[in-house]
Amino acid sequence: MLDAKLDRSDAAHLHEQVAAEIRRAIADGEAKPGERLPPARHLAAVMGVNTNTVFKALRALRDEGLLEMAPKRGIRVVGTPAQSEVRSRVAELLQLARRQGYTRAELLQMISDAP
Repeated sequence: MLDAKLDRSDAAHLHEQVAAEIRRAIADGEAKPGERLPPARHLAAVMGVNTNTVFKALRALRDEGLLEMAPKRGIRVVGTPAQSEVRSRVAELLQLARRQGYTRAELLQMISDAP
């Protein structure tokens, strides 16, 4: 992860590339659940990007359920890419249900009734 190669000519935003590198490190076992990541400033310096870019990537990974960020405790890996994918799909399903006029309770009932 620390030797990440970001491509500034890539169409993907830098924070997406940073998030992808961290995701890859978790998937490859470089960073295991329960382990702490280096501070955002250190990651930014090593990757050659602004600290805010790293924070944006870390927040996205937190929202995916991969990381936990707590003051004075740092950034800790708490999930796996498989768990992240499931959480992402659940969020997509919830958004779709809302657009179609279903409540969270109705969606939960549909899931409970599914074979």
